[in-house]
Amino acid sequence: METIILPLTLSLRVAIFSTILAFIIGIFLSWWFAFKKNRLTKFLSIIVTIPLVIPPTVLGYYLILLLGRNTLLGQWFETVAGSPIIFTWKAAVIAAMIASLPLLISPIQAAFESINKDIIGAAELDGANRFNLLIYIIIPLAYKGILAGLVLGFARSMGEFGATLMVAGNIPGKTQTLSIAIYDAVQADRMSDAHLMVIILTSATIFFLYIIHKWFK
Repeated sequence: METIILPLTLSLRVAIFSTILAFIIGIFLSWWFAFKKNRLTKFLSIIVTIPLVIPPTVLGYYLILLLGRNTLLGQWFETVAGSPIIFTWKAAVIAAMIASLPLLISPIQAAFESINKDIIGAAELDGANRFNLLIYIIIPLAYKGILAGLVLGFARSMGEFGATLMVAGNIPGKTQTLSIAIYDAVQADRMSDAHLMVIILTSATIFFLYIIHKWFK
């Protein structure tokens, strides 16, 4: 049972932290993409979408090039934390965050774009700055899209496999998430463990999709 509980616990921890990071980044990118349409935002929007269309292992390879011990970011993190980020659960968080970011941004941006521009214009005439607009006008009016984005991002983080395997590895009890543990169980012919973990992950995914359908339709 420990071979299932540990990966499940780690997957939940990775999904929670990655969703928090993705939300912090995604809420501002969504605002930028929705209200500041220009060539730069269109280009960045394409960049953010790339994790949806490239193979996860390719995404993991890029992350290794970005976060490896011989890179500036990797060396900076090792100096600050005292250990490399590659092959740790923190690397799994980064991989899941980047993989889930497009799914989180899409419904939030759509919700932002659906807000009546007259409401925003009236708030600006009353002296509201960009921060006040975002916190007191835009986010409250777009809360359904924000919640949908959070649910999708969390579900995607829970199931992340390829990029996580590349940058975090498959270390039982340390970096082995539930999706990687399923792969490991199948390779080791522990099919009963694999069946149970697949049921858990599938049930969680169906539950998240049900929430989106029920709450945000």
